[in-house]
Amino acid sequence: MDLTLIRTFIAVANTGSFAAASDRLFVTQSAVSLRVARLEDQLGRPLFTRSKAGAEMTPAGREFEPFAQLLIRNWEQARQHVAIPEGFTRSLTIGAQTALWPRLGFRWIDALRMAFPDLSIRGELGMPANLTHSMTEGVMQIALSYQPTLRQGLRVEKVTDEELVLVASWPDATLADLPGHYAYVDWSPEFQTFHHLHLPHLTNPGLTLDMGVLSALYIVNRRCAAYLPARYAKRFLDDGTLHLVHDAPVYGYPIWSVWRDDLDDDIADVAHKTLKILIDQFDTDVAGVIHKI
Repeated sequence: MDLTLIRTFIAVANTGSFAAASDRLFVTQSAVSLRVARLEDQLGRPLFTRSKAGAEMTPAGREFEPFAQLLIRNWEQARQHVAIPEGFTRSLTIGAQTALWPRLGFRWIDALRMAFPDLSIRGELGMPANLTHSMTEGVMQIALSYQPTLRQGLRVEKVTDEELVLVASWPDATLADLPGHYAYVDWSPEFQTFHHLHLPHLTNPGLTLDMGVLSALYIVNRRCAAYLPARYAKRFLDDGTLHLVHDAPVYGYPIWSVWRDDLDDDIADVAHKTLKILIDQFDTDVAGVIHKI
């Protein structure tokens, strides 16, 4: 059976829309429709009821969904097993958003390599939707994300709260100094609500950066300020290239870990324990930054 058809079916099932599935798969909507039609021909049953509201799975579609997930998972596990480098016996793929790699993800890989010398580890960068997609298909077994999505076969656990702090490229900056020198970083809809409530005079700064922590590379070279994760900003604060805006409110931004249910128990156990140790160190680093505000 063509796995492209299976992946397309899963994309439509997850999004409830042929249009949304086409965006996720980077193909045209007509290509999605054609693939689903081919799969329905092969199975001899309609899998979706189409309407202006979207696409709803038929009873046959709901019955087929767990088998589709299993087919993709088995294929990915087989592909990864065959691709394990010589000298290793198992593989693990960890994904995380950009801001979560420098002081957390990389150290987690170090801890896991020490615990499992025979484990081949792959680290991947991704946005929340991409991480969820990879987790669902079995390409990735663990992920760190600010905005996880719960899917069948996945378990989501809160790791800790990241603190977003307002930093500026010049010392002794205050909130009153920021109009005309502020970049709004689009962290999440919840952050937007917080921002409107606490910083109404900066609601429309004329500059929005949907770049996460990469925004730091913009503001350090200009007279500019923005909200960044305290842990990520620490190295810039330590070397004096960024400075805290002391009268600015702090925003708590939760970090989540996502785990596949079929992850090997021994790897899952050690991964949980090492992550806990790293988070304790992580929280100490963040507390050091927050204490300065």
